[in-house]
Amino acid sequence: MSQHPLNRLRRYDAGAIAQHYRYRPWKTWWRSLMVMLAFGGFILGLKWDEWQHRVEANKSKRAVQLRQLLTRLGPTFIKVGQALSTRPDLIRKDFLEELIKLQDQLPPFPTAQAFPIVETELNRSISEIFSEISPEPIAAASLGQVYRAKLHSGEEVAVKVQRPNLLPTLTLDLYLMRWAAGWIAPWLPLNLGHDLTLIVDEFGIKLFEEIDYLNEGRNAEKFAANFQDDPNVKVPAIYWRYSSTHVLTLEWINGFKLTDMQKIQEFGLDTDTLIQIGVTSGLRQLLEFGFFHADPHPGNLFAMPDGRMAYIDFGMMDQLSQEMKETLVDSLVHLVNKDYPELAEDFVKLGFLTPQTNIWEIVPALEMVLGKAIGESVGSFNFKTITDQFSELMYEYPFRVPAKFALIIRSLVTQEGLALSLNPNFKIVEVAYPYVARRLLTGESPELRRRLIEILFKNGKFQWERLEDLIAIARSDQNFDILPTAQLGLQYLLSDEGQFLRRQLVLALVEDDRLHTDEVRRLWNLIKPDFKPSRLLNAALGALTGLSTEEVALLPTFVQPSQDFRTGQIIK
Repeated sequence: MSQHPLNRLRRYDAGAIAQHYRYRPWKTWWRSLMVMLAFGGFILGLKWDEWQHRVEANKSKRAVQLRQLLTRLGPTFIKVGQALSTRPDLIRKDFLEELIKLQDQLPPFPTAQAFPIVETELNRSISEIFSEISPEPIAAASLGQVYRAKLHSGEEVAVKVQRPNLLPTLTLDLYLMRWAAGWIAPWLPLNLGHDLTLIVDEFGIKLFEEIDYLNEGRNAEKFAANFQDDPNVKVPAIYWRYSSTHVLTLEWINGFKLTDMQKIQEFGLDTDTLIQIGVTSGLRQLLEFGFFHADPHPGNLFAMPDGRMAYIDFGMMDQLSQEMKETLVDSLVHLVNKDYPELAEDFVKLGFLTPQTNIWEIVPALEMVLGKAIGESVGSFNFKTITDQFSELMYEYPFRVPAKFALIIRSLVTQEGLALSLNPNFKIVEVAYPYVARRLLTGESPELRRRLIEILFKNGKFQWERLEDLIAIARSDQNFDILPTAQLGLQYLLSDEGQFLRRQLVLALVEDDRLHTDEVRRLWNLIKPDFKPSRLLNAALGALTGLSTEEVALLPTFVQPSQDFRTGQIIK
C-alpha cells in the first residue's frame, strides 16, 4: 500500500495532488472519459425528456438514474451523492429526495486482500492478533469493511479494514472535480457568491479525515468523554494496540439497527424512549459540546437489548465554535419569538447570508417560509419541511449553505427521518423544545440566562405567556424538576447579575397601572403540584445558603418594593 506516492498524504493537499497528476496525464484522461460517458448519457436522457416534453413524467426516473450512476462510479461519487443530498442550494428538489436514499453500500473486496492489509499495518499475523475472526466481512461500505473477531484476551471486537488503494482512487477523482469546478462554476446559475472549488476542497478535507482511522479513534474517545455522564448512550472502546491508519479495532456492539422493528419488539424496547435518547443526544452534541456526529444514518446508530443507544463510525465528525453554538441558540430563540429581522442577522453570523446582504429584502421570505413551517404552534415544526421550502428560496435569494451547516442539516434531517420511521406521528420539537426550555430555565451559564431574559421580555414588556409556555413545555419532560430551577432562579435574582431582572420583574407585576394577579395565579397553578411545603422550605434554604451576606441583605429590598405609578420609578 505504501508504494504509491500519494499514500504518504495524511491531510488533503490540493497542490500536492495536482502536482502528482499533472505528470500522469494518461490516468486523468482515462478516468475523465469514464466519468464523461456516464454523465453524458445521463444529460442526454434529460435533453431527450425536454425534446419529447416528458420532463415531468420522467422526473423520478431520472433521479433514480442519477443515484445509480453515482453508485457505479465508486466511493468518491457515492460520498459526493451523500454530500449533495444536504445541499438544496446546489441540487433541485426531486434529485435531492432521491440522493437522500443513497446507500453507502458496495460489494466487499476479497478477504484474501483484506487480511494481508491487517497483517502489514499491525506488523503481526492474523493468528497472533485474534483467536478467531469471521472468514467474510459482516458489513461493507464505500470506504472499508468490517469483520467480527475475538482477541486472545477474550474480548469480542469489530475490525474495520480500509479498501486497498483507496487514496489514489479518491485523489484522482478529487483532482478531476476541482479542475472541472474551476471552469464550470461561471456557467452554473448558483447565485451564491461562493467559489465552487472551495466546496470541493471542503469535501476533500472531510474525506481525508474519514479515511484516517486513527483520527476516527480519537473522535470516538472524545465523543465518549462528552457522554460519560449519560447512561443511555454507548460508545465502543478503541483497542489502540490493534489499530492503525487503515485498520481500526474497536469493541463489538451487541445491538441492532434502529430500523429493525422486529428486534425492537422482540426485546420489548419502547420506540418513543429510543427517539428521545437519539434526539436529546443530538441536541447535546450541537448546543452543549459543539462536537457532533455528522452521519447518524441507520447503519451508524444501534439499539441495544438493555435500552441504550450505541453510536458507531466516528469518521465524519465536526466541531462548532462557542460563538456558533451561542448563535444557534439565539436563532432558536428568535425563531420561537418570530423575530425575523434578528433571525436574518443570525443567518449572516452563521454564514447563510453574506454581510453585504440587505436583510430587509430577506425578512418577508423568512416570515413566509418559517411562518408556514411553524404554523400556529411550535409543535408543528419539522426540519424536512423547512429544508424543502428553503431549497425553493435558494434560487430567488442569495442564501447558501456553509459546508459546516450542510453537515448539521444532514445530521438533523437524518435523525428526524429515523425517528419518523419508528413513530410516523413524531414531532422533533416535542423532544427538542423541552430540552431547550429546560436548559434556558436552569440557566447554567450567563449566556443562557441572557437568552432566557430575551425570551421573557419583548420591547421592554414581560411576556407572561412565554414563561407559562416554557414551564409547561419543560414539564412535559418527565425528568424535569421545577424546584431546583426555582432555587437557581432565586439565587440569580438576589445576585449582582440579577439586578436588572429584579427591577424588570417588579415593573412587570405592576405593568399598565394594574397588579398582574391573574398571570401570577395562572403561573402558580401551573407549578403548584411540584411545590410541596417541605420541599419548598428546603429549596428556599438551599438558595439562601448559596448567597453571600451582601446578597441576603438585598432580600427585603427585593421582596417589599413599591412603585410610583405616575413616573414608573421604583421606590426603595
